[in-house]
Amino acid sequence: MAIERLGPDQQARMRRAGAAAAATLAAVGGQLRAGMTTAEIDRLVRADTARRGGRSSQLGYRGFPAAVCTSRNDVVCHGIPSARERLRPGDIINVDVTTALGGYHGDTSRTFLIGEPGPEARHVVEVAARCLQAGISQLRDGARLGDIGAAISELARAEGCSVVRDIGGHGIGRHMHMPPHVSHVGQSGTGARLRAGMALTIEPMINLGGAEVVELDDGWTIRTADGSLSAQFEHTLLVTQNGCEVMTPQPF
Repeated sequence: MAIERLGPDQQARMRRAGAAAAATLAAVGGQLRAGMTTAEIDRLVRADTARRGGRSSQLGYRGFPAAVCTSRNDVVCHGIPSARERLRPGDIINVDVTTALGGYHGDTSRTFLIGEPGPEARHVVEVAARCLQAGISQLRDGARLGDIGAAISELARAEGCSVVRDIGGHGIGRHMHMPPHVSHVGQSGTGARLRAGMALTIEPMINLGGAEVVELDDGWTIRTADGSLSAQFEHTLLVTQNGCEVMTPQPF
């Protein structure tokens, strides 16, 4: 498995794509409200992405019909926007934006609170955000992929949550999905060794209940098998000598 290492010009292009994706996510997230349909979120993402000179990496990817994934409550990931699905007070929703700009891709997501969710919803969202940071803290030249998953799963378990095993992060650069697969569960000191210049996403999917998931008949939407709430946060990251650079910067 060859993992690409980016040179200075490629890294600069990644920064621009990442900054555009992060800006779109922040702009759209600021407009979320109860009563809005997820199809409206898709329209906002399309317009904002185009305004920044980019295009949606997700639109048409393996037939995906939208410019953004909108994953609400027990939907883990890959939710398809719909005019029939409305946000309700107390919902949580993950909005996953990937922008192609200048030949490179930036990928980022965040789970937003709609109105005043209950304590369990707030807990799983807060744990998911912390799990992302736990994974990021392991990145540096010489680290191993297993270090990322070990840190994430240890934190989630301590907080009474589970980590989805079936889906993970990925390398990113000239394509939206590249080697390596980044598991969010793992054992420290195992897996491929990371080197400065590698770019990847960390995007832990944290469930309030069990880790098992099911795929719906649409071929995309992934839900928790037990109907429990799920939350996710994601950044695109560049491995550096002493740590990493967040290429989709915004406060979580």
